[in-house]
Amino acid sequence: MPGPRFAPVTAPASGVRRDPVLPGAGAAGPGCLAADVRAPARAAPVQRMQALPAMLSRFVSSRPVPARSPKSTPPKSTPTPACSPVLRGALCRFRLPLAGLLIGLAALAGQGTPAAAQTGPLRIEITEGVIEPLPFALPTFVAEDAGAARYAAELSQVIAADLSNTGLFREIPPSAHIARVDRFDAPVAYADWKAINAQALIVGSVSSGGGRITVRFRLFDVYSGAELGEGLQLAASEGSWRRLAHKVADQVYARITGEGAYFDSRVVFVAEAGPKNARQKRLAIMDYDGANVQFLTDASTIVLAPRFSPSGDRILYTTFETGFPRVKMLDVSSSAGSFLPEQPGTMTFAPRFSPDGSRVVYSLEQGGNTDIWMVGVNGGAPMRLTNTPAIETAPSFSPDGSQIVFESDRSGSQQLYIMPASGGEARRISFGSGRYGTPVWSPRGDMIAFTKQDAGRFHIGVMRTDGTEERLLTNSFLDEGPTWSPNGRVIMFTRESAGVGGEPRLYSVDISGRNLRQVPTAGPASDPAWSPLLP
Repeated sequence: MPGPRFAPVTAPASGVRRDPVLPGAGAAGPGCLAADVRAPARAAPVQRMQALPAMLSRFVSSRPVPARSPKSTPPKSTPTPACSPVLRGALCRFRLPLAGLLIGLAALAGQGTPAAAQTGPLRIEITEGVIEPLPFALPTFVAEDAGAARYAAELSQVIAADLSNTGLFREIPPSAHIARVDRFDAPVAYADWKAINAQALIVGSVSSGGGRITVRFRLFDVYSGAELGEGLQLAASEGSWRRLAHKVADQVYARITGEGAYFDSRVVFVAEAGPKNARQKRLAIMDYDGANVQFLTDASTIVLAPRFSPSGDRILYTTFETGFPRVKMLDVSSSAGSFLPEQPGTMTFAPRFSPDGSRVVYSLEQGGNTDIWMVGVNGGAPMRLTNTPAIETAPSFSPDGSQIVFESDRSGSQQLYIMPASGGEARRISFGSGRYGTPVWSPRGDMIAFTKQDAGRFHIGVMRTDGTEERLLTNSFLDEGPTWSPNGRVIMFTRESAGVGGEPRLYSVDISGRNLRQVPTAGPASDPAWSPLLP
């Protein structure tokens, strides 16, 4: 689903930089203008945002707090009653917990350095402590024509929600604003914004015409009285207005935190309906915040564990379409699908793309034994990567494609292992109490998320790639199946409530263990997989 995107810009004689409309700006999905909307008389643009003053920095390092688990002899495996041992951890709900450890954010040291002397972006990092979200003001964007009035309000609401829902920002309600912004290029009344304790100010405008809308925005550091970075202009079809809002929020988030963006992304998941003993499951795709849901399959067969390709245009998933679990690849735009090459008498499941999108790694069951295999997306001979009597499944590539993390019970219980992407000797990385499964490598490459079952509770956790600094982020009746946001800051997962009427829902949590939130869906939902950032 093409949509708005940024592009390189050139500088005409006017001093206002503007790029041409990108290819693909038709009905199927427009391109996007990106322009510097600074007045030509301004001084040279700030190439990297001026950091907010040190007094505004309430956050420190994305490095998790060390919580090393002592190495121990792995306990004997206890089978999960409701799951087939062959397909455990992939075709059945993984039954695992974590001690709810909430780690906050603390004040950043380094006060006394004037903002003007800082050359790099403010970094929001995570450590122990309590976070004070950064207050920002976002006056409703100025509607430059009658047709833009509706979009101005809705765009502003989505941008504010994107930032506020991170837990790192707090919107100052418009009712508290003293200054009123009625022109995009109006001078900023810094004193009025300081009076309500706004530390960042976002102003913008919206215009419409010919079925398209154009958005301009600027970001200001209220206390230093300076603009953060350059103003930008974006344009897209009216149907893509939410993507424009996400792109604006992405720019604001990235400039203030110094981290990668993630709002302009999508999530594929399994939408569920009906009673537990006759549950219908369909693949669905939505914006990361639950909006714009589209169904990709019907409810005629069970579907499980969808996974995006690195380019976001294809999805791998497990289907019972033939009566047995098989891996299928689906084109997102056309919904056309094709099966992975079949080996007679086998079942395939738990697929995942390689980082370059050229290979698929998956689990294959044959004769009661489950191992990990790999095959090219365009076919070819499958290659066996593991060959043990154990059940080995849930493979996930490292971002550079050189290694694979997976779960195996070769030691007597479900644990996590890492091996070369070509197969070979595997090393165990999980040594805490309980059982581990569904490992997923962070897009940053520094951590692995997993599901853990311990003492009758389930958890989502993270650890370093060598198994150190294990930390549990959640703790509930049933949490499972983590997936990373494109920037590696947030994890989405499935949480199922207890009881006869219990049902699965999607939740997200920051890697600090803070900001646990339910992702809005129309009904029960499970098996989320986050897309890469959209172009």
